[in-house]
Order: sequence, then structure tokens, then C-alpha cells
Amino acid sequence: MQPSPQVLRPAAPPSTALRTVVELTGARPQGPAGALDEVVITGIEQRSQAVRPGDLFAGLAGERAHGARFAGDAIERGAVAVLTDAAGAELIGAVDVPVLVHENPRAVLGELSAAIYGNPSRRLRVLGITGTSGKTTTSYLVEAGLAAAGLRTALIGTIETRIGGQRVPSALTTPEAPQLHAMFALMAEQGVQAVVMEVSSHALALGRVDGVRFAVGAFTNLSQDHLDFHADFEDYYAAKRRLFVPDPAAVSSVAADSCVICVDDAWGRRLAREVGGRTPVVTVATDLGAAGEGAEPDWTAVAATTLDGGGQQFTAIGPDDRAGGAGECNDTALKLGVRLRLPGGYNIANALLAIAVCAAAGVDAGVAAAALAEVDVPGRMQRVDRGQDFLAVVDYAHKPAAVESVIATLRETLRGSAGRLAVVVGAGGDRDAGKRPLMGATAARGAELLIITDDNPRSEDPAEIRAAIAAGAQGIAEGERGEVVEIGERAAAIAAAVEWARTGDVVLVAGKGHETGQEISGVKYPFDDREVLAEALSRKTAASTASGQRSAPDNTDLTVS
Repeated sequence: MQPSPQVLRPAAPPSTALRTVVELTGARPQGPAGALDEVVITGIEQRSQAVRPGDLFAGLAGERAHGARFAGDAIERGAVAVLTDAAGAELIGAVDVPVLVHENPRAVLGELSAAIYGNPSRRLRVLGITGTSGKTTTSYLVEAGLAAAGLRTALIGTIETRIGGQRVPSALTTPEAPQLHAMFALMAEQGVQAVVMEVSSHALALGRVDGVRFAVGAFTNLSQDHLDFHADFEDYYAAKRRLFVPDPAAVSSVAADSCVICVDDAWGRRLAREVGGRTPVVTVATDLGAAGEGAEPDWTAVAATTLDGGGQQFTAIGPDDRAGGAGECNDTALKLGVRLRLPGGYNIANALLAIAVCAAAGVDAGVAAAALAEVDVPGRMQRVDRGQDFLAVVDYAHKPAAVESVIATLRETLRGSAGRLAVVVGAGGDRDAGKRPLMGATAARGAELLIITDDNPRSEDPAEIRAAIAAGAQGIAEGERGEVVEIGERAAAIAAAVEWARTGDVVLVAGKGHETGQEISGVKYPFDDREVLAEALSRKTAASTASGQRSAPDNTDLTVS
């Protein structure tokens, strides 16, 4: 048997009679007579290697194989019953435990998982953050605001899952339903009061968050991404919409009790309209007119300025619930000074959204706003300093709009100087191929030097991915783009950008951010942009010190691979 993966579960899970499982799902039982009253379920798993004694094993149809093929392994590990479909039941055959047959077991998996663990999300304030960009940063900011108010918090997201001081790396932005509800039960058992979680479009479309009771749902923005999974933008938007508007066709409604929506883009404005009067809606905008004609956003940001060291400050204006204010931008509105360590206009939007989410969760907005000043987010505009005389930054930007926003922020730091910008970027394999030329065009237009390299090629030919990015870059007129170079090996690409940089320049390494591995042909190799960049900077700084120089020559020769 394969070793068991790390599993987060409550120490004292509730017990559920198998008969109750049948009643909840409508599944048809097969197997030993009397088992419905004798068998007791204490957990649920769809991964056979993670099964524990007392579990219900969910054998689900997958893209490559049917999970029912692993029922024998699950039973050997202690599964006391199996939930599957008719095809899975045939694969399993005769076994010594009851088999529950359902026409679509995945559709009931979320609600069933919640019930087996005692519906733990109802005992927590679960705050869900969705959108294309900004989910991670907003989640970190919200968690800081909640913690400052004295709440015991947990975080579930792209970078990590955190319960109090315990950190667990996240394989998925949103875990599968059995693991998610098990974690909620553990959190409730450990006294957590509020959970901040990123909610991806995949999680919403695939039912990973089914059975979750969201106290607050928040929307950041929508731009091109994941169109390898979603049929088109409308399908992508429809998945996000599930967090805010009940879906009558779904077994489980995950629409939040209240909504906080950034209306800086057309998708946010549309979402705010479509939520309508179903649930309380708070709108957030960095542009006073963004909410649309005749509508004022509830929260706005004004007087933004850049601080020494790269941070920024602004004034958040919103409703003063203590005074019964309406949120209009006048003398009776609540006005909060906000400081951020994070640069960029998009982070003002993230921070404003975070403050509004905290307020919607019952936290004093002033307390939440003050807490944002100390927040750093791994791999998001993360500076790497090894004594060099230019700025070096790692960012997770891996979609066209995010690349454009990060470049715009860094160009702002160069305004009025002779500094130049180098961008190192690739694109992930087995993902939305349509965004690759768009990323190339965006980076070529905004940088003096674009180095196209490998990201996570996965099962694809890396050269073909680079060619698609290069096609977009070369499509920009020669006078409107910088130099475009292709260096496939990512460490070499980063080193080339560092060698090119001189005093006052900026080097951006985009795409992987916090990630600590690079997946090539199904194998994940250790690779951290931050560490590789730091090593390249250290080499250059040491060489400059040894030669008595502070910067490299203006025109470093770049070898094209």
C-alpha cells in the first residue's frame, strides 16, 4: 500500500449510522443484510490511501480512472462502506462491506461530508474570497484584520492552510469536499472562530465547497484565466456567481449570507446587479464612479500616495455602522487612514475589499484597517535584496491582467528616472493556452527587456509554450516593444536579467511567486524563484565588490537559446 498523505481531521469526530447516509443521499444499498443499522461512519474519503478505519470511501469516476478500482485498498485500510455509481459497483464486485449506489455520487459528496462531520461550517464564520486575481492577498489581509479584533482564525488558500500557528502547504486552492469539511471540524474543535478561504472557480464548478455555509462571500475581479477548464468567459463567470446567487440546478447552494463585491470591473458591477435584493450586498470601488450611473459604492479609496520603501497609504471611506451612515462620501461617513507594505493600485482594491469583508463579518473596520500595515504576502510583489543597487521582485502574476498590473506598478517606481524594466516570464503547461500570446504582448509592451522562459511546462513541450508567448510579443510593433529574448532554462533566464540590470533598474520575475517546485514531464523539481534570484543577485554583488564596481555594464550580451 502507498503511504498515507497528511490528513487534517478532528480528534473526536461524530458518528453517523449508515442508514442516515442512505437517507441523506437517496443511495441504493447493496451488501450484508442488517448493515444499515450496524455500520457506523466516522469519516469520509475519496482518496484510498488516506482512508482511516470507520470511513466511508467515495469511489468516484475520474478523468483517467474510476475511483472504485481502489475500493479494495480502501477496505483494507479500514473503510466500512463504499459510495459509488453503478459502473463503480460493477468494478467493485462482491465485497464484505456495504456498497451504496448513487447515480451521481459527486453531486451529494459535499452535503454528505458536511453531515458526517456535524456541519462544522455552521459553527464558524466562513469568509470566501473568489475572483481571478487578488484572492490570496485579500485573504491574508482579511485574516490579519480578524486576528487584530481578537478572533481565533484559520486560513485556507493557495500558499498554505493555517490553523492558529500550524501551517500546512496547500496542494489545491480549495481542497476537495471531504478534506474541507474535515478541516472545518478540526478548526471548530480547536476553538477557531473565523475561517478565511480562497474559493476557486474549479472548486465552485466541481462541488468542492458544496455543503459549506458561507457567512460572507467576496469578489475581487474577473479576467482571462482557466479557459482550458471553462468553456468561455460566461461559464467562468457563472462558476464564480455560485458563491453569491443560489443555483437552482445545484444539489447544494453555497451562496453566502452576505456579499462584498468590488465593482471596479464590468463583471463585478454585473454581479452586484444580479445578486439584487436576495442577500445584503456591500460594494467596493477604488473609482468613485465605478458602481455605475446612479449608484454610489459603499466603500471607496481616496488620497492614495506612495511611501518611502515601496509601500503606500490611502483613505478608506465607508459606512459608519455605529452612526447609521449610508456609506456616502460625506462628512458623516467613516474615514480610515490605511497603510500598506504592498505596492500597486490593485492592492488598494484588495485592501479596501478586505476592510469591507471584515466589517461584514462583524469586526470593527478601524481595527481591521490598522492591522493591514504589517501584512506581507509570500510571492506577491516580494522584494529580494542582496545589496544590489536596483530593485528585484518576485510575483505570482501568471495571467495577462495580473502581468499588466504588476508591470504598471513597477513602471510607476521608475517614473522620472532613467531606470529600465526587465521581465522574466513563462506560462504553465496544460492550462489556458489562449492567455500565452496575451501575456507575451503585455510584457513586451511594458518592459525594456522581456526574457521568455519556462514556467511549469507539465506534460507540454516547453518550446511550444515559449513560442506562443513569443508570437504575442513579436506581434507588438517594433517601436512599441522592448528587446525580446528566449532562454528556456529558468535559472539561466533569471541570471541573465540580473546581469543585464544596472543602477536604478527593476527586474521582475513573474509567474511562480511562492511556488517551490517546477513541474516538467510529470516530475516536480525543487525550484524557488526567490532563492534562484537571490543567488544570482549575490553573485553579481560579490563580483561588483571584487572589481570595485557597483553595477554591470550597460549592454550585457544575452545568449538566445
